[in-house]
Amino acid sequence: MKQPILQLNNINKSFPGVKALDGASLNVYPGQVMALLGENGAGKSTLMKVITGIYSLDDGEIRYQDKVVSFNGPRESQKAGISIIHQELNLLPELTIAENIFLGREITNRFGAINWSLMFEQADLLLKRLKVKHKSSTPLNELSLGEQQMVEIAKALSFESKVIIMDEPTDALTDSEVDSLFVVINELRDEGYGIVYISHRLKEIFEVCDDITVLRDGKFIAEKTVASMDEDTLIELMVGRRLDEQYPRIATTHSTVCLEVKELYAKATHGVSFTLNHGEILGVSGLMGAGRTELMKVIYGALARESGDIVLNGQVINPTSSLQALNHGIAYISEDRKGDGLVLGLSVKDNMSLCALKDLSKGWQLDHQAEATSVNDFIRLFNIKTPSMNQIIGNLSGGNQQKVAIAKGLMTKPKVLILDEPTRGVDVGAKKEIYQLINKFKAEGMSIILVSSEMPEVLGMSDRILVMHQGQISGEFSAKEADQEKLMACAVGKNNNEVAA
Repeated sequence: MKQPILQLNNINKSFPGVKALDGASLNVYPGQVMALLGENGAGKSTLMKVITGIYSLDDGEIRYQDKVVSFNGPRESQKAGISIIHQELNLLPELTIAENIFLGREITNRFGAINWSLMFEQADLLLKRLKVKHKSSTPLNELSLGEQQMVEIAKALSFESKVIIMDEPTDALTDSEVDSLFVVINELRDEGYGIVYISHRLKEIFEVCDDITVLRDGKFIAEKTVASMDEDTLIELMVGRRLDEQYPRIATTHSTVCLEVKELYAKATHGVSFTLNHGEILGVSGLMGAGRTELMKVIYGALARESGDIVLNGQVINPTSSLQALNHGIAYISEDRKGDGLVLGLSVKDNMSLCALKDLSKGWQLDHQAEATSVNDFIRLFNIKTPSMNQIIGNLSGGNQQKVAIAKGLMTKPKVLILDEPTRGVDVGAKKEIYQLINKFKAEGMSIILVSSEMPEVLGMSDRILVMHQGQISGEFSAKEADQEKLMACAVGKNNNEVAA
């Protein structure tokens, strides 16, 4: 039998109105990668905060190196050899790589002054070990996100950690950066580190993990080897039900044009033209940097348009601000829900109604009853898991935050709904619910633009698909004729005719 280096047994943790962990358990083995999986709200983040001492447990036991332990914060758990690399990196871009690695525990001489040469030397050794091609004297803001991720790993290694927890480590990485990360994870595994790997990308689990622990509603469900699982069985364990059809596309019955974009030029878009029909889902695919988000922000009035026209229901509108676009009936749900989509310090109610206050007011006075009724209707419709509409939205899981962000757009009763990466960082169960909601509004005649980096999502949900490359449309396909190979060929610069040939 494998002997765990870290064990969490029957952990319970409650907050007012919520039991976040209910008998949760986790084993971490030396020289193995343990995937920790579950829907948003399953208790993964809370369990990690219990491990690192951010939260105290109500009941249960933590054993580390075969001793019962209790940590009073991340500094204590790090010092003991347990490091966590968060989804949002905890680094300071203005400082050098070495300063970030040794922040708060700088190497000093006997007079208390920082020994810069020794600190850079030790940091350089860590970077060399991780194959980072930068000197540790380089400012962090000169590194790519993938390289910054490696700096976080170097920081963990500098603590001589025995357990490294990675929370959604590939969420913002390019494919080549993901490959580099996996090489490092495999090397760390071979050196005997115990690694916890948290991700919603199931494909990655089968590539890089040895074992899987599944949580659901704060409860321990199963610990399995990766070799004994397939994706469908894993999804069933996570959501507690079968997902017979991952992408529930419904047939469209509308064919009249709702939105027309004509020869649109802006900073990152070059002569883009397309149409969007009533009751249609138009998918927009392409590689990172292709100009998809920039195009959507120009249509929404958040970025400046140089030339070209935007026509809505036969009327030229050309919005120069987001407020103008909203007033015309165009709503945009940002890919960055925390940065652009939500105000994390406000409640669910305040976030959801923020853009629709004009419609919820009588004269100059907000109709609080109408606001509460509308918000509660969306909470029920979207199955948003929150103790009440007055809960601070920053306390909700990522999937529930995303549902609120989409509901916020829908409360404005838009004619066109632009969804930019609507399921990024969202678990498979919440994805299915979001897809069903998209279909509901599509069936009612709403026109939807779905921007996504996930090709299966674009292929599975769209009636028609545009592919972008370097700020231009490089391909257009119906749902019937599209496949991953055609989309990828256009994404790297081939056009429709070349793909057809």
